[in-house]
Amino acid sequence: MYKYIKRGIDILIGIAAMPFLGIVIIFVGLAIKMDDGGPVFYRSKRIGLRSKIFDMLKFRSMIVNAPNWTNKDGSTYNAVDDDRVTKVGRFIRKTSIDELPQFWNILKGDMSFIGPRASGALALSNYQPDEMAKMNVRPGLTGYTQAYFRNDLSVREKRLKDAWYAEHMTFALDVKIFFRSFLTVFRRDNLYTNKSNTSKDDLWIDNGNGKPEDDNKVGKE
Repeated sequence: MYKYIKRGIDILIGIAAMPFLGIVIIFVGLAIKMDDGGPVFYRSKRIGLRSKIFDMLKFRSMIVNAPNWTNKDGSTYNAVDDDRVTKVGRFIRKTSIDELPQFWNILKGDMSFIGPRASGALALSNYQPDEMAKMNVRPGLTGYTQAYFRNDLSVREKRLKDAWYAEHMTFALDVKIFFRSFLTVFRRDNLYTNKSNTSKDDLWIDNGNGKPEDDNKVGKE
C-alpha cells in the first residue's frame, strides 16, 4: 500500500517544487550560459522501475562533450581536481543543485523523491541476481546509500544496500533518509569518489558496454 501513497506524495512534492525550480533554472541557467555558453541541461540514460530506461535530467556541470571516465569497478570518476568540471559546475555539485531538475522526472513518474540512485543504462547487463531487487522501486532524487554513505562504498556495496532498501521500504525509513540527506549535503560528507592525486593511468573511458579495456585507458599514449 505504501508504494501508492508514496507516489501521491511524490506528485504533491513535485508540484510544490515547480515555482522554486523555475526560479533556480533562471539563475543557474544564466550562470551556466555565462560560464561557457553550452547547454543548460544534461540528459543521461538511466535504469528505472522494472529496468525501464529513461532520460534523467540534471544541470550540466561538465564541459560540453566531456569524456566519461570510469574507475576499475565501473564507478564514475569524481574528484575535486576533475578538469572536466566547469566553474559553475563545481558549485552546483557541492551543493547538489545540479540534481534539482530531476523534480521533472519525479512528476513524470520516472523517479521518486526518495529511492535508490539510478544506475547508468549500460550497467544493466552487469547486475548480479541479488542486486536486481533495486529495480522493483522507482529511483530517487536522494536515497539510502546517498544519505548515509554517498561515495564511500563500492559499486557492489551500493547495489546491495539499494536492493535492501527496495525490500524494506517504509514511510518511517523514508522520513529518516529525508532528514539525513540534508545533513549529508550540508556537511558535504564523502562528496568525492576519488582522491585528488588519482592517477589517470587508473581510469578508463567508457567503451559502451560498462567494462574497462586497456585500449580505452585515459592515460594510454
